[in-house]
Amino acid sequence: MSFPEVRLRRLRQSPAVRDLVRETSLQPRQLVLPMFVREGLSEPVAIGSMPGVAQHSLDSLRAAAVEAAEAGVGGVMLFGVPAVRDARGSGADDPHGILNVATEALAAEVGDALVVQTDLCLDEFTDHGHCGVLAADGSVDNDATLERYTSMALAQARAGSQLLGLSGMMDGQVAVIRAALDAEGFTQTLILAYAAKYASAFYGPFREAVDSQLTGDRRTYQLDPGNRREGVREAVVDEAEGADIVMVKPAMAFLDVLREVRDTVSIPVWAYQVSGEYAMIEAAAANGWIDRRAAILESLLSIRRAGADAVLTYWATEAARWLRA
Repeated sequence: MSFPEVRLRRLRQSPAVRDLVRETSLQPRQLVLPMFVREGLSEPVAIGSMPGVAQHSLDSLRAAAVEAAEAGVGGVMLFGVPAVRDARGSGADDPHGILNVATEALAAEVGDALVVQTDLCLDEFTDHGHCGVLAADGSVDNDATLERYTSMALAQARAGSQLLGLSGMMDGQVAVIRAALDAEGFTQTLILAYAAKYASAFYGPFREAVDSQLTGDRRTYQLDPGNRREGVREAVVDEAEGADIVMVKPAMAFLDVLREVRDTVSIPVWAYQVSGEYAMIEAAAANGWIDRRAAILESLLSIRRAGADAVLTYWATEAARWLRA
């Protein structure tokens, strides 16, 4: 058909029509709030490179989680920042360590209102900043790291985490953790596999947020940003090993990977709008170069449109409030 028979603008003629035919929606329940809790704090400490985000004390963490629940956010993802680190990341599976203590506190506070989730990785807890145990030659020892992940998973499940976010990118991590959880009776504990996690330049502000001790880089275990097919393959393997959900991280620079993963696997697919994405929009908005609210909502909608069933975002509570207004 040709003009004037085809008039595509009919579907855009009014707000009511546009709402009725909108293909992709964004709802509060599809948002997950990442949160940082630091051992020894009595008050929250602002993170300079992430305006509006803080390292929390236990008290401020509880308060922020309650706000997220009241806004209708679907979940919170906890990251712990310990006072003491060592080569093995001993604080990660210590039941009295900051992440496990905070998990227990939030499970009691908001566990019935949203999904309390925990990051399962050693990087915040090691004095070298890598996501695993180091071998004698300085490389990350995959299989020795899996032993530490298993212990960490059980500690988090015992503390009340409903979903474990496996972010370390070790081969076989989903299979060994699923087996360990099931053997201990944690058959209902969900596994979120950070399947396609790329060695990205967009993680910079996060390093400040967790006081990262990293030297070198993580390119021997995180994905090369040039590899789309490899990201999809990782997701397929994690699904086969028993993951309940798979993740693509970062989100906006890897929307093509997100779309293909969504088209390939049958389980839910999430995406992480990472610290660098957050910081860029906040910086541009602070300079008056973009409309902050519009840019935030458009960025989240783009991630949903590419195929994410849920999005981890530092704007989760604020965006949820806007969406419910």
